[in-house]
Amino acid sequence: MLIAFLAFLVVTGVVAGLGFGALRLPGTLADRRMERRLREVSHREDDDRPTSFIRDKKAGPLPALDRALGGSSSLSRLVEQSGVATTPSTIVLASLGLAVLLAAGTLIFVRQPFAWLVGGLVGLMLPYGFLRHRRNARMKRFEEQFPEALDLLSRAIRAGHAFQTAMGMCADELPAPVGIEFRKSFDQQNFGLPLKDALNELAERVPILDVKFFVTAVLIQRETGGNLAEILDNLAHVVRERFKILRQVRVHTAHGRFTGYVLLGLPAALGVALAWINPDHMDLLFKERMGQMMIMGAIVMQTIGYFWIRQVIKIEV
Repeated sequence: MLIAFLAFLVVTGVVAGLGFGALRLPGTLADRRMERRLREVSHREDDDRPTSFIRDKKAGPLPALDRALGGSSSLSRLVEQSGVATTPSTIVLASLGLAVLLAAGTLIFVRQPFAWLVGGLVGLMLPYGFLRHRRNARMKRFEEQFPEALDLLSRAIRAGHAFQTAMGMCADELPAPVGIEFRKSFDQQNFGLPLKDALNELAERVPILDVKFFVTAVLIQRETGGNLAEILDNLAHVVRERFKILRQVRVHTAHGRFTGYVLLGLPAALGVALAWINPDHMDLLFKERMGQMMIMGAIVMQTIGYFWIRQVIKIEV
């Protein structure tokens, strides 16, 4: 009876949520586009805190939570860096909702002690893991496109354009995410934010070492003078050479990565093969309590081993 009641609650909640989202989605997306555009070019009133483009009171389903988190929180910064059109309160609500759904589903189908707790923790971390994946992918694309942006800045400056105008050209000519980030900095300058603050916020939004070098070089050149076009050319050359080294490192660590994938997939593949060859023998592993505990322990240790191997073969250049 309890299982049927939980299943009814889960299905009802999912259907109600989908219906509510379908009704509100078109208007919400239109409002978000307008609000995001206005927030991206707005200047903060408190200079002691970094600018956040998601602090608007109407930005999320829980404005009070968005204001409490503010632009300096790690979640707000993660949402901004990932490029996902969402808010911290939306991520919090999604985490809680997925935690409840996965915990209820695990309780219904697995029926093992503390299995619902594992399902709830997985659901709680899924939105955060999604944001981290999107942020890493976006930062990787930015890093690959950044030398092209430096070359375009250098050519524009040699052609006689001011640095601010060159940034506007990068915003118009380059694809996302480089064009979007340069557009934010260019619009901030147009609305009165000093160039130094706009560049510093660019370095905060894009936490890449090459961007910090770029910001530092530009600010030093504006204070001491020098050939900015030549500086940008040299920086673009250094970035490209570092990419060459990174590719060589990936070649040398390919064996370690392949070993990690094999060690992760071999137990599961072997279990499937044995279950097909001798089903009665493998049924003991799934039906007996000791076998179920061994499976859970194996999953945990396999996961730890996979991340351990990733850290071993991870080389920073």
